[in-house]
Amino acid sequence: MIADCYEQQSVIVTSNLEFGQWTSIFGDTKLTSALVDRLVHHAHILSFTGESFRLKQAMERIPQ
Repeated sequence: MIADCYEQQSVIVTSNLEFGQWTSIFGDTKLTSALVDRLVHHAHILSFTGESFRLKQAMERIPQ
């Protein structure tokens, strides 16, 4: 799918994993490298840090 979209249309990918950890999901180092290479070429990468908003909400629902 990524190869078909490459330089033809926009793709949005969200992940809580760093690129270096993607091999654990896709299993093959060469395949993962090719995938990341195509995704980051011409990409706008947004990286967010800080406390998880969903975790904070879940913790507030727990009776104390």
